[in-house]
Amino acid sequence: MPALCVNIDHIATLREARGGKEPEPLHGALICEKAGADGITFHLREDRRHIQDKDVGDLRENIRSKLNMEMAAISEMVKIAKKVKVDQATLVPEKRRELTTEGGLDVSKQKDRFKKIVKNLKSDKILVSLFIAPELNQIRASSQIGADAVEIHTGAYCNTRGREQRQELEKIKKAARFAKSLGLRVFAGHGLNYRNAKNVAAIAEIEELNIGHSVISRAVFKGLETAVKDMRRIVK
Repeated sequence: MPALCVNIDHIATLREARGGKEPEPLHGALICEKAGADGITFHLREDRRHIQDKDVGDLRENIRSKLNMEMAAISEMVKIAKKVKVDQATLVPEKRRELTTEGGLDVSKQKDRFKKIVKNLKSDKILVSLFIAPELNQIRASSQIGADAVEIHTGAYCNTRGREQRQELEKIKKAARFAKSLGLRVFAGHGLNYRNAKNVAAIAEIEELNIGHSVISRAVFKGLETAVKDMRRIVK
């Protein structure tokens, strides 16, 4: 079954809404681990809108499961990832005014740039994943530049219904099979919730799901430990 990595960004979002110290992302991450999460994901943005540099250090010192850092493909973030020695770096597109990550990386048009970043991160034995749309040309390019894995953007699947959603699911399945055939590890995430995660979790080639917003949203009403356990049952 796929591993479940819980994204804790929105715990930090809640903290930053008041500019105080609570709630602490580390506290939430430890609860997620206790509830069975296989890893913790966070996105250190350039504008530090939620996760802060101190959070990154606290997480590295205390998290025993996989620590996955989502990051823009820029030198500042590469230096931080290498210094902190995260287990996994997931390169994602980043815009200052977006509410959440929009779309996937265009690896095929920037292969030389991404190849250097991937090589730099891998030199410190950091597993490198690229966040891409379920498009074969992007998967092929990711393999060509030496990435270890791709994370398939599931947003289009999550934002549709009925026949259109089934078509999007087929795109994800085809992309996952192709990536696996090229020797890439296959992850998936974005917009997955308690209604739609099961179909993606059932795709044999996908070995990890990154889910955050829906888990933290449910935790508001049911508690974080229960929310993680509920999602874990769905993934299983």
